[in-house]
Order: sequence, then C-alpha cells, then structure tokens
Amino acid sequence: MENQTFSTPERENGFAELGSYAAIGEGRSVALIAPDGSIDWWCAPNLDSKPLFDRLLDPQVGGYFQIVPDAPYRVTRQYRENSNVLETQFETESGCVRITESINSTLAGRLPWSELVRRIEGIEGQVKLTFHLRFGTAAETRSPWVADSHQGKVFHIAKVMAMVRTSEDVEIDYLDDEKVTGRLLTSPGSRSLCALLISENEPLAVPELASIDKRIETSDTAWRDWVNSLSYQGSFPELVKRSALSLKFLWYSPTGALAAAATTSLPEGIGGEKNYDYRYAWVRDACLIIKAFVYLGALEDSKAAFSWLSQTIIRHGVNLRACYTLKGDAVPEERYPALAGYMGSQPVRVGNNARDQVQLSMFGDMLATAQLFISAGHVLDLTTSRMLGELANSCADNWRQMDSGIWELPEQYHYTHSKMACWLALDRAVAMAESQHIEPTWVGRWKRERDRIRDWIETHCWSEQKQAYVFYVGSEQLDASLALTHHYGKTVNPDRMLATYQAIRKELGNDSAMLYRYSGAEKEESTFLACSFWLVEAWAALDENDLAQQSMNEILETFNQHGNVDIFNEMFDVRSNSWRGNMPQGLSHLALICAAQEIKQEK
Repeated sequence: MENQTFSTPERENGFAELGSYAAIGEGRSVALIAPDGSIDWWCAPNLDSKPLFDRLLDPQVGGYFQIVPDAPYRVTRQYRENSNVLETQFETESGCVRITESINSTLAGRLPWSELVRRIEGIEGQVKLTFHLRFGTAAETRSPWVADSHQGKVFHIAKVMAMVRTSEDVEIDYLDDEKVTGRLLTSPGSRSLCALLISENEPLAVPELASIDKRIETSDTAWRDWVNSLSYQGSFPELVKRSALSLKFLWYSPTGALAAAATTSLPEGIGGEKNYDYRYAWVRDACLIIKAFVYLGALEDSKAAFSWLSQTIIRHGVNLRACYTLKGDAVPEERYPALAGYMGSQPVRVGNNARDQVQLSMFGDMLATAQLFISAGHVLDLTTSRMLGELANSCADNWRQMDSGIWELPEQYHYTHSKMACWLALDRAVAMAESQHIEPTWVGRWKRERDRIRDWIETHCWSEQKQAYVFYVGSEQLDASLALTHHYGKTVNPDRMLATYQAIRKELGNDSAMLYRYSGAEKEESTFLACSFWLVEAWAALDENDLAQQSMNEILETFNQHGNVDIFNEMFDVRSNSWRGNMPQGLSHLALICAAQEIKQEK
C-alpha cells in the first residue's frame, strides 16, 4: 500500500471525503476511519446491524469515535503489510504519535464479542490528543443510557451493550448517557489503549487491557497467514492482495454470506437519489466474489460462500431473489430514516427493493460459478446438484421474459446482458451434465434452448448502425456490463463482441478506460469501477492482451493520482476526481482481481 498523507484534513459541512476513508474489520463488522482520526461508521455487532457510529450520513446527530491531536498536524496512514491492521501517524510541532487500529479476532476466527481497539504510542516529543465518543441513535430510534456495573460503566443502546476501556493515562473529562470525552499526553515510548467492547442480546465479556492489546498482534498474524495462503502468481501481486483483503471485510463469517458493501446510502452522484443499502448478499455479487476467491486459491472462503449461497437458494426456491440478508432471509423493504445523507444526498435508504425484481442474469451467475467451483476441484453434493438442474430448467422456461436487468432498473426490457447470461447458464449446465456433475435428463432441451437464445440475440440485439450489441432490444444505447459476457462473444461471434467493446470504450468511456454503466448514466452518476475492470478482463479473454494491459494501466494511474488506492468505492467521478458510492465495494475489488488474473504475463 502507498501511504496516504493529509495535512490537518478539513471537512466540508462536517463530511470527510469518501476517498479518504480506511477500513478495519474482523469478518463480522466493518468500521470506517477518516484521516482526522474519527470512526464515522460502524454497524455493530454485525455488518447489517443498526450503526453505533453514523456520522458518515449525518455529522450533526450521527455517532463517532475520534482520537486526534489538539493542534495542527500532518497525518500519514498505511495498512501493515498483508494485513488489515491500520497504522496512522500524526505529526505536530511538538511531537509524533502512532495509532494502531484493529477490530480484533483470534487465530481461530472472530471473537464471540466485538472488540475495537486503538493503541496509541508516543514516537517523538509530546503530543496532546483529545478523545471524543458519541453513540448514534439510529436516526433517533433509540436513546443510549449508561449504568454502573462491577466492571465499570456500561452503555445500553437498545439491545446493544457497550463498554469503553482505556489505560490509566487516558483522562476522562466527561461522561454521560450518550458520550465520553477525554485527553491524553504522549511521550517517547509511551503506550496507551482505548478499546470499545460490544455485545447484543448476550452478556458482555470484559477482558484485561493487556489481552486486548495482545490481540492486535494476533489479528495481524491471522491476516498475514491468510494472505500467505493465497496462490495468485500474476503481474499485480500487491494490488491483488490488497483487494483480496478488502473482500475479506465483506465475508460474513457467522454464515459465509458475502455482503455487496459495508455501507448504506453513499451517493452515486452528490445530491442524487441513487443512495442504496448494500449491506446484503446479492446473488450476482456473491457469485463474482466466489470467482475471485477461486482465482486466489482461497479454498475455505469460496467453499463457505458457495455453500451458503446454494443453501439459501434451496431454502427460498429457484425463483431467485436478487438479494438476501446475511442470515439468508428476505431483505426488508426500503425505508427512509431521517438523516441528512452524505453531503445532503437524499433519500437515505435502509433495506433494498431490488429484492422483488426479476433479474434473469442470475441464472448465468449461479451456473457459471458452479462450473468454476467444480473446475477448481470441488465435488457437488446431490442436493446442490439437483438445485442446479432445477435452475437450468427454470432458465430454459423463463429466458424469453423481460426483466429489470443487471442494473436493477425500474423499466423492464429484453436486456442483452440478461439474454447472454441465460445462454451462459444453459451452456454451463450442458457442460456440467456431460461431465456428470448434474443430472443429464434435460441436457438435450438445454442445448436446444441455448441455441435458440443465441439465434435470438444475434437477430434482435445487434445494431448494424452502432456496430455493437445494444443495451436492450429496440434501443441504440450501449451497456458496459456486456464486458462480463466475453465467453458468449468468444464462443458465438468474436468479431461482433470485439466491435462492441470498442464501441463501449468510445461511448461509455469517452475513449478512456473509466466507463459509465450505460448510455446516459453520466447525467446522474459517476464512472463504475467494476465495468472498467470487466472490460480489461474481456480484452484479455479475447486475446487482446495489449489493450487489456493498456486499460489496466489507465485505471491504476487514475487511482494513483486521485486518492485512495486501497479501499474502493463503487464509483469514481472523473469530473471532480472524487470517489462515490458505497464502500468497501465488493464488485470493484473482485473485478480488479479477475482482470489481473486474466491478463497474460509478459514473457
């Protein structure tokens, strides 16, 4: 990781830049930390819990936990090598201090409670630090209160219990039901600790401070051990490892589910209405993350995620929902808490109405992932095998429908990407049946339907005028998600697919590698990172390795020039050179990994 350096970063109307946040996590929750030492987002104890800290969406009433010098400073941050333990160094005129931050785990996995810890070490001179903690009220739906216990003060936030633990040199100036303030003076060699312990609907463990401190190093070892087990051998080892570590933030260890992102309502365009809740498991996103884990050689993660996804589909039936909760339940309907929204972007949404949409591309996502899972050496159980056959039959029955497409739009059309994904679903089903991984009873039908889909696409989805496959039948618009369907293009019509990719780069990227999702999207949102990496992967898959390498270099140069190169948001605004959308975004990180995997190394 390259260091991030800021000089006394300022907030705009109380908001920090989205691209300036770093993340810490432990496989159950994710906290986001601004350069000014403020944890502005933490849903605890789970990724989809109500937030304890939500200053990210409302600086006036949102909760936060900040440790920062009380004088002007210069701040530099980096993750430890091959780890998600974060180190931040503050330099003032009077001295230098390092803060090491972690949500702790053990070598055997997550703790049965949440343990967020901040170690403060004096490096040079003396630095005065201030300590501010304010619990969030979840848009005024709960009211924190504090009570005495034999172990000290315990905060109650609805069903959550929280305890602030500090070393003796941290002076607490004020404490009430909602907040704690204090201060600390560091000196060379000093070592202090501030920790926050969390439980929900169960007793709260209160370990010794020395044990909490030691677990920072245990957590670091666990991260490093996981990275060292990965098998990627390509040309971008550091970028791939960092994206792999970001994907691990989204792997929800209690179930094996994969969240799309760790946040809700971060805008795709400032002031716009596209502010969605991504703290759920989308079939599409989960399948693509599993693909990335397979490429990385992350056996345990890919197996757990594939098993969770298969079992969830079996539980709910093969009429696939677009997304599920991290426990495998139906996602709640959208509601709109009374929060200001990031930079005033309304509405703030909790829940996601995409749950009810028809998205035919999920058939292709699931069956292609199953084929990849098998090719990596895994063996299907009978129940999963039968479910895959049922999915293939459902795809054969339903591919002729209109749907909402991969982008979950309210308008239903015959989206080209959806039809190509259905072709892929049946093509993969045929391959698995012929290799005896799923029941071959219907393989003849699957072949015939696959070929009908191909003929339908070639007849209805190609534009002679545009010299490209179009967004949907009857339009002359383009769709960057067709970069995901390179297998269809390579098998059916490579020339048409290559022409489509050239048109996508020209129209949706303005002749650059940074792509908007579809024609007209630039009016209300920013470039979509995953699309840019998907096109890199597609170029390489179609043996255009020079174009793939060129595009990869363009993307990485854009990131290096303009902020965070470690935690990717969903989008990047090339007009203001700023990051947009929810984060850490699984699609963005997995797409980098898959692009890096596909690019052929120079000999």
